[in-house]
Amino acid sequence: MNRREFIALLGGAAATWPIAARAQQPAMPVIGFLSARSPDESTHLVAALQRGLAENGYIDGKNITIEYRWALGRYDWLPALAADLVRLPVAVLMTGGGEPSALAAKAATTTIPIVFSAGGDPVKGGLVASLSRPGGNATGVSNLSPALEAKRLGLLHELVPKAVNLGVLLNPNFPPAVLQLTDVLEAASAIGVQVQVFRASTDREIEAAFNTIAQMRIAGLSQAADPFFASRRVQMVALAARHAVPTIYQFREYAEVGGLISYGIDLPNTYRQIGDYAGRILKGAKPTDLPVQRPTKFDLVINVKTAKALGLDISDKLLALADEVIE
Repeated sequence: MNRREFIALLGGAAATWPIAARAQQPAMPVIGFLSARSPDESTHLVAALQRGLAENGYIDGKNITIEYRWALGRYDWLPALAADLVRLPVAVLMTGGGEPSALAAKAATTTIPIVFSAGGDPVKGGLVASLSRPGGNATGVSNLSPALEAKRLGLLHELVPKAVNLGVLLNPNFPPAVLQLTDVLEAASAIGVQVQVFRASTDREIEAAFNTIAQMRIAGLSQAADPFFASRRVQMVALAARHAVPTIYQFREYAEVGGLISYGIDLPNTYRQIGDYAGRILKGAKPTDLPVQRPTKFDLVINVKTAKALGLDISDKLLALADEVIE
């Protein structure tokens, strides 16, 4: 399989159609977008990204071309995909799907401006020198998702307050997984519960993990923030329902497809911010002058229909805290 066939396989039509557009309009700036997620479940995020670009006057297919590359949850594919975008070359390289995509882009180029989405601390991760003055060729948004694992475990405990045995599902291939586990274990100790750790990095391992969770009668599960999991959210929610496991997730996307509860940032707004920064850079701004943005609002979403199916009574206190209740 040659390189073009490889990229076509990963990105599908979305990855290849802009080549023709670029041939017709050679002067049109080309922007790269690299994601650890999948195109079929990221349409709302792409729309938000394009909205941010449009706020700066840039419309895909009109005065810019966006080249998409998708790793489909395979983090080991990201370096090759990033290198392919750099070779085009692109004027700006945007990334989605957390640290794996951002780090692959950073390793691929020291000159092309990068606008990233990172779940954790981009300074500790080596993406920028500081949040206010990023330095180098990268800036973006830090959405703090992995840092919210402790908060999510606490909310799960409020859902099942009598439980003493909770679970956490991690992807060992996700770079922040070690920090996620540390945060969860510290939170578990603080609230006096035991936590069983389950790991999965493939579809088969996800199925096996839920089978084990059911066999062990885990009273509640915290699914750690991870782009691979997010790209399979329908599968994850369906497994939690099949095995009747109360589960908390990172994004409202899960609750919208039947997940019990989610707590995290407004992800589409993060992608809008990425598009906005990319648009500013096309207008002449430098990444080092654009501070890394951080979320100021976190959404708690509860799916009452799912709670009823699980036989759970959601406390009035928790319902009052919810930003959205799905009936």
